[in-house]
Amino acid sequence: MKSIQRYVPATLRVVLGLVFFVFGLNGFLHFLPQPPMPGPPGAFFGALAATGYMLPLLKGTETLAGALLLSNRFVPLALTLLAPVIVNIVLFHAALAPAGIALPIVIVVIEIALAWSYREAFRRLLAARARPAVPSEGDITHRVPATT
Repeated sequence: MKSIQRYVPATLRVVLGLVFFVFGLNGFLHFLPQPPMPGPPGAFFGALAATGYMLPLLKGTETLAGALLLSNRFVPLALTLLAPVIVNIVLFHAALAPAGIALPIVIVVIEIALAWSYREAFRRLLAARARPAVPSEGDITHRVPATT
C-alpha cells in the first residue's frame, strides 16, 4: 500500500498538469472543437473576450502552470497560480452551467490533494505573522561602496 501511495502525488500532478496545459493551449491553437455557448455562459465568455486581454491572460496562466506541473518544477507556484483559476471555473459552473460541474469538482479535489502533499512549501506563506527579511552585516548585496 505504501508503494502505491508514493506515486499518488506524481500521478495527480501529471493529470492536473495535462488538463491545464491542454486546455490552456487550446485557448490559443483551437485544436479541440468548442461549440458556441448560448445564454449567460456565452455572454460571460463574450465579455472576457471583449476585454482583449483577459482570455489570453487566463489561457497563458493555465498553459504556464500546466507546463510547470508537467515538468515537476515550481509545483507550489503552479498550484498557487491555478487556485484562483480553479475557483472561478467552479463558480462559473455552479452559477452559469451546472450540468458541467463534475470535472471542476474533480479538479478541486486534485488541487487540494496536491496542496496537502506540498504543504511544507506553503507553511511560511500561510504564517499568521510574517516578518520581512533584514539584511545582515555581512550581506554583500547591501553593502555601501567605500568612497575614496
